[in-house]
Amino acid sequence: MASARALRERVRKELTDEIVELARAQLADRGAENLSLRAIARELGMVSSAVYRYFPSRDDLVTALVIDGYDSIGEAVEQADAAAVEDDHPARWAAAGRALRAWAVAHPHEYALVYGSPVRGYHAPEATLQAAMRDKMVLGRIISSAHQAGALSIRTLRLPLTEGLAEDVRRVRQAVLPDVPDSAIVAALTAWSGLFGMLNLELFGHFNNIIEDRVALFDQALVQLADLAGLST
Repeated sequence: MASARALRERVRKELTDEIVELARAQLADRGAENLSLRAIARELGMVSSAVYRYFPSRDDLVTALVIDGYDSIGEAVEQADAAAVEDDHPARWAAAGRALRAWAVAHPHEYALVYGSPVRGYHAPEATLQAAMRDKMVLGRIISSAHQAGALSIRTLRLPLTEGLAEDVRRVRQAVLPDVPDSAIVAALTAWSGLFGMLNLELFGHFNNIIEDRVALFDQALVQLADLAGLST
């Protein structure tokens, strides 16, 4: 009985993985809004009702792709950070940033799904949150480690925090930047947003006919953003 159950589970996982892989190909061809479970069923030679047993709706399939994308990004950034020298915080920042860009360039459609325009009619469930936090946790570890080592430059805020932003900063501190001062959290958030801003401009075509050496520009931006984050280079 146990062997039969294990076999069924293995077959289910293999078919689930195949459905997700076909959905990933559809994502590149037609975008997330036009994912079709019926088309996937046809490719698998199955009736559509059989596929719906694995993914009851398009949104369930989008959620699987979102989690898979976030996990893949997170793993790439985590590995890059782990390979860097632990007490060289600027090098860790640069390694994480380069890993992020490399993943995005290699997976533009998956990047667009998780960091591009929201999919019309889709609302990401809480099940995506843990995966979505993986790359942010790397940022938190780098900044927090620098602060604990006395290697984080703390600047004074030019503007006072509003009541709402102060609450936002408190949540960020609790989630990913324990014991880090308010101004350093604002700086870290701004620098991290700058990384994704650079990637969005590149991946969504806004550098076309303007910037040719995008690797060099990104490396320059990494240094500037590290300084903004308080990581002296």
